[in-house]
Amino acid sequence: MQIARVRGTVVSTQKEPSLRGVKFLLLQFLDDAGQPLPHYEVAADNVGAGIDEWVLVSRGSAARQVPGSEQRPVDAAVIGIIDTVSVDNRSLYSKGTQY
Repeated sequence: MQIARVRGTVVSTQKEPSLRGVKFLLLQFLDDAGQPLPHYEVAADNVGAGIDEWVLVSRGSAARQVPGSEQRPVDAAVIGIIDTVSVDNRSLYSKGTQY
């Protein structure tokens, strides 16, 4: 899994039928200091994440392990909304005090 920040949404009116009703988010990955990396990815949202939230992202075949997603052609899925991240006994992120 990786940590990313939700930067936006992606809307597609024409898509593979198995993806109908799936919400897509534009994610920017973060480094171990919580700083944005230049990498963006579109991911299926399984948990209802919103803009600027930090999320856990599952990629590759693991993204299809969520029940109901086994046959969907996705490479990345948001599988959790992060409440807090601590590194070396210091708070790196807290959902209640977003920057």
